[in-house]
Amino acid sequence: MKFCTFSHPARGEMRPGVLTGDGAMIVDLGDSFPSVLAVIKGGDEALARVRDLHAKAEIRVPLADAKLHAPVPVPEQIRDSMLFEKHVQQAMEQIARMRKPLLGPLMVKMGMIKVPATWYNIPIYYKSNRFSVNGPEGIVQWPRYSQVMDFELEFGFFLGRGGKNIRPSEARNHIFGFTIFNDFSARDAQSIEMQSQLGPCKGKDFDTGNSMGPFLVTLDEIGDPYALRMQARVNGETWCDSNSSTIHHKFEDLLARVSADETVHPGEFFGSGTVGDGCGLEHGRYLKDGDVVELEVEKIGILRNRVMRQK
Repeated sequence: MKFCTFSHPARGEMRPGVLTGDGAMIVDLGDSFPSVLAVIKGGDEALARVRDLHAKAEIRVPLADAKLHAPVPVPEQIRDSMLFEKHVQQAMEQIARMRKPLLGPLMVKMGMIKVPATWYNIPIYYKSNRFSVNGPEGIVQWPRYSQVMDFELEFGFFLGRGGKNIRPSEARNHIFGFTIFNDFSARDAQSIEMQSQLGPCKGKDFDTGNSMGPFLVTLDEIGDPYALRMQARVNGETWCDSNSSTIHHKFEDLLARVSADETVHPGEFFGSGTVGDGCGLEHGRYLKDGDVVELEVEKIGILRNRVMRQK
């Protein structure tokens, strides 16, 4: 199933919904559930109720007439990680070129810039601002303290079952579904912060900076999460065309790491980190005021946002 949070002219408030099989209509779940998060927390019983409502389809709204919001506007928690080796390697190389204009390119050419061994040993992650979630077609407000804005092509999962000390072999039983994630980044602020060995902070934490959507697709409909085409376009120009098969650390390993002696809860979001070639940093080029960024992940859809400088 494909869940969404939407609004429409007849009922202006945000409503939880699920797409019909042909993808043309939204079944309004708002009279049975207050939110998509409530469906997630409701477990198998809630999903059974949704299937019943989906079959009856008593209240339908044309998708074309609806305004989509982030599937879960305020997640219980956001953890973002770095699971793609190519992104980590290329980002480190580009940072070396920028910080050491004379020596950096030579170091890259000689293969001296290497991903730390720690990265290969454990999945690395940080906690992000769960209150700054944006949705499809939402405007991303370029923070006033930044001059260098970037996008990041990611996807991730919402936890459907909580737990602690979850084994990798059991992890998929805890996953509710997947959505696209654009972790917009103020690269100049991030660069300064990361030199302190603590962060990121304002490089990531600004209103509207975490964009998610357009749908939350259940695991059974996704199938293999490691066989999805991932694309990024800026103003229609393709900047990245990759695949989730290039992932190094699997989501199962990430969940096992996070839940080690730490209870995780339904409704928490776990991001994959950027796929290789999936951000401007890796290309040495960045966004401009008014640029439209489209992230597309197979079986999930297209997440589109425009970045705008604040006046």
